Amino acid sequence: MNRRHCATAAITLVCALALLTSTGQASAAPVPEPSPSSSPAAPADPSQRYSIADLEKVREQIETLYRQAGAATDAYNLAEEQTKKQSGEIVKLAKAIVDGQARIAALKDRAGAQAREQYRNGGLPPGAQLALSNDPKLFLDGINKVRQSQQASKSLLTELNQTQQDLETYTQDASANWEKLEANRVKQAKAKKKINAQIKAAEKLESRLEKKERDRLRQLEQDAANRAQTAWLSSGAVKDVSGEASEAGAAAVAFATAQIGKPYVWGAEGPGSYDCSGLTSRAWLAAKRPIPRTSQEQWRLLPRIDIQDMRPGDLIIYHADASHVGMYVGDGAIVHSPRPGRNVTLAGAGSMKILGVVRPDK
Repeated sequence: MNRRHCATAAITLVCALALLTSTGQASAAPVPEPSPSSSPAAPADPSQRYSIADLEKVREQIETLYRQAGAATDAYNLAEEQTKKQSGEIVKLAKAIVDGQARIAALKDRAGAQAREQYRNGGLPPGAQLALSNDPKLFLDGINKVRQSQQASKSLLTELNQTQQDLETYTQDASANWEKLEANRVKQAKAKKKINAQIKAAEKLESRLEKKERDRLRQLEQDAANRAQTAWLSSGAVKDVSGEASEAGAAAVAFATAQIGKPYVWGAEGPGSYDCSGLTSRAWLAAKRPIPRTSQEQWRLLPRIDIQDMRPGDLIIYHADASHVGMYVGDGAIVHSPRPGRNVTLAGAGSMKILGVVRPDK
């Protein structure tokens, strides 16, 4: 193998090992820039506070901003999961490169041994030595040795060529994977900046409010959730829902409900804080059933079931982009981690727009 391959392999191995000890994240889908200009303006006169109609507009915009941040967070988490997998592939390739180089060195040693043996025989190839022999027995023995030597040389060359080709492929694959990781790092930095912008825009809107207005805002949020839940229950959606939790489902519910009161933090997987899919994935991991990390992947990969067949432990996926998830706990309720500024809590399963239901242990 030439020096370029050796250098590339060494660089790849160093980079791969560095990835294992780094805390680098992955990319996320682009997030629209926040537009606070469309929100109700803060009153010029401090004595003139927000009206109920203004607070309702603030509530709707805050909800939109957090929804956008939530969707981007889910994409961010998925990319992070893919990056971890990609990093593992690079480490495997780096090891294969090192093993391949060692194998080539061993094959070259064998080829060198054959050359030295020929030199010791006066530089004559086995066929010529055989032709000069006057002993019939030695002649017949020599025929077999020539055939064996020819076959060994052919096998050695074939193996050496194949190993060199494999090593070239490993090096190219490792370089390609490394380029993807570098591109992901750049995208991740931009994505994190945009996610933070969405969250800060929402926090800025809320920070303009006095305490009594923030309390009123929270009440408006609860009222909106109650209206959606009442409409959902009135539709008869859960009229015949009576399934009992499986053993694994009960364990997942027990874990999730034990986290009630812990804060939402985007990208968090516990134990002190969670985002929505961080909570559900950890709950099912505690039930010894690993599931995808993000709500979008949970929706894409886990078996789907009808709402009427729902049972505790099942996951309800929300919004058209599958950007939120909660765990059904029975009696028309879920446990979920709502958004920044809120804690893990119980809520009505119909308090948000349901996309569908998936079952991790089906």
